Amino acid sequence: MGKLTLKRGADRVATTAITTAIVLVALFPILWAVLNSFKELMDIVTPVPRFVFSPTLANYRHVLASPEVLTGLGNSVAIVGIAVLAGAVLGVPAAYAIARYPVPAKKDIQFFLLSLRFLPPVAVAIPLISIWIDLGLYDSRLSMVVTYLLVTLSTIIWLSIPAFARIPKEIEEAAALDGYGPYQVFWKVALPVASKTLMGGIVFSFVLVWNELMIALALTSSKSVTLPVIASAFTSMGQEVPWGVVNASTVLLALPPLLFVGILGRLLNSMLKHK
Repeated sequence: MGKLTLKRGADRVATTAITTAIVLVALFPILWAVLNSFKELMDIVTPVPRFVFSPTLANYRHVLASPEVLTGLGNSVAIVGIAVLAGAVLGVPAAYAIARYPVPAKKDIQFFLLSLRFLPPVAVAIPLISIWIDLGLYDSRLSMVVTYLLVTLSTIIWLSIPAFARIPKEIEEAAALDGYGPYQVFWKVALPVASKTLMGGIVFSFVLVWNELMIALALTSSKSVTLPVIASAFTSMGQEVPWGVVNASTVLLALPPLLFVGILGRLLNSMLKHK
């Protein structure tokens, strides 16, 4: 009995140590970027990394004082917000229909949705440039919303189909016997049960389009540039790369997805408590 307890304790310690090491490796680039965002350039480019330094907010002031950053932030919030909202409104009901009803070529539809994620951004951007120029919509918010909608819609549908497929049919059949119609079954039964997985799909699609650089770089030039394009432009400022500014812009770029996840998480918890 004593040997078994010791063995379990050793296994627990080993598991904890391995998990801690994996978490530290995963978080180290983020922590290093945050640390460097408060450093002067000389503290960043030293051969020996400096963990003790005089912190400065100059990098953040430089980023936030830039009119291009404010323009990019406004464009990103508007374009990504509309694309994710439209993707959720159209994609979640479509996923439910595919999962629950005898849709023709159901497997082909699912494969097509997944194949949209296989395409490299450059392969998508080149024909889209021609399309939007011909329509007179190049470098417009509308063209960016429609382009990003292709990503959010396919991602949300693909991730939502398994969530609805896992719901026991008996629950929906019981609701139908209680007098619920098809729309009531969807809104009052299927949607609340699958809500956690659906929120994960929506958050994942948000992160994908919020951080998208290649497509935004190809389809915008000035009026509709997004925040990742602006952040990437900081690397070409002058002869020396301003690494402090680059790290500060990276940290600021990562904040909206974190806020989005937090808000959705609280909204989901609130919805589930009232069920």
